[in-house]
Amino acid sequence: MKRTSFAQWPCSIARTMDLLGDWWTPLVLRDAFYGVRRFDEFQQALGIARNTLADRLKRLVDEGMLEKVAYQTEPVRYDYVLTEKGRDFYPVLLAMTRWGDRWLAAEAGPPITVHHLACGHDTHAEIVCAECAQPMTPDDTRMRRGPGFPARLAQRPDVEERFARQE
Repeated sequence: MKRTSFAQWPCSIARTMDLLGDWWTPLVLRDAFYGVRRFDEFQQALGIARNTLADRLKRLVDEGMLEKVAYQTEPVRYDYVLTEKGRDFYPVLLAMTRWGDRWLAAEAGPPITVHHLACGHDTHAEIVCAECAQPMTPDDTRMRRGPGFPARLAQRPDVEERFARQE
């Protein structure tokens, strides 16, 4: 069964999920942040089937989140290195970690902690406003149509109603 593509949807969450596609992709990215760079290291760390891993790495390279850098010429072998676009995914992983630590951690506590080198503390992600640095919550934020929202959808009654609920 072919899955529905969300790549053209007027929603950044849908587009991101289209890129991620499954549970393996964020885990591949997580391991890239752990410093894993080689195919066999990813495969061993994740216990993922080689063909599945090859598909996920290819997608991440094609999407510009990872870059293949040759480290050996005979035979050619590659490191998979995070690009700027890939590194920019880090806050997403931190937000997922924070949520998982709060709602899914066992009684013993979170399995991994995030240590901030700049201040020397173990910490967690906080989503704050880029303008005023105050925490952002569902109670004090609203979703509004942005400049990239398709004009052809903007006038649909269901879309108008969805955004009217936010005002």
